[in-house]
Amino acid sequence: MSIRLIGGAVLNYLYNNIITHIPVHFFRLLFLRMINRKIHPSVVILMHCRILNFWNVRIEENVVINQYCLLDCRLHSIHINRDTDIGPYTRIWTLGHNPDSPVHALYGGDVIIGHHVWIASGVTILPNVSIDDGSVIAAGAVIHKSTNANDIIAGNPGKFIRKRKNDLNYKLSYSPILE
Repeated sequence: MSIRLIGGAVLNYLYNNIITHIPVHFFRLLFLRMINRKIHPSVVILMHCRILNFWNVRIEENVVINQYCLLDCRLHSIHINRDTDIGPYTRIWTLGHNPDSPVHALYGGDVIIGHHVWIASGVTILPNVSIDDGSVIAAGAVIHKSTNANDIIAGNPGKFIRKRKNDLNYKLSYSPILE
């Protein structure tokens, strides 16, 4: 076992079991940015969010990730573009198992989330998916394939409902206190 592997495991443990429970957003973001400069300083990650291998995540400006989310970056990366809002209890997976494999083999891929995306609460995003700019993912949806720009997706499995009808020029701004 290498020192880098042990060090990474210790940092993951510290963040996911101690730092994420500190009720001051600034301290959590400071810890993450000390290790990963691909997390923009304007990002808001609320309490109790788990990020597995947080050095494999890129989060651009004005992104809000609500409480109790899980970002799985164990073997693949997650890229979240600007002005995206991710609701509580959302799970973003980059790794899974092949159900047809006789040896329970892993499969996975990167997850890319475009700008001005709104992901409601309790959503599950599976590996190797791109959610295009302006998409809205309804609460509780399971996303197993990529979306197109401005799609509204709902259900399990996620299905196209209609196109979003606005020009997406807003900037997310949230300054939590004790969250």
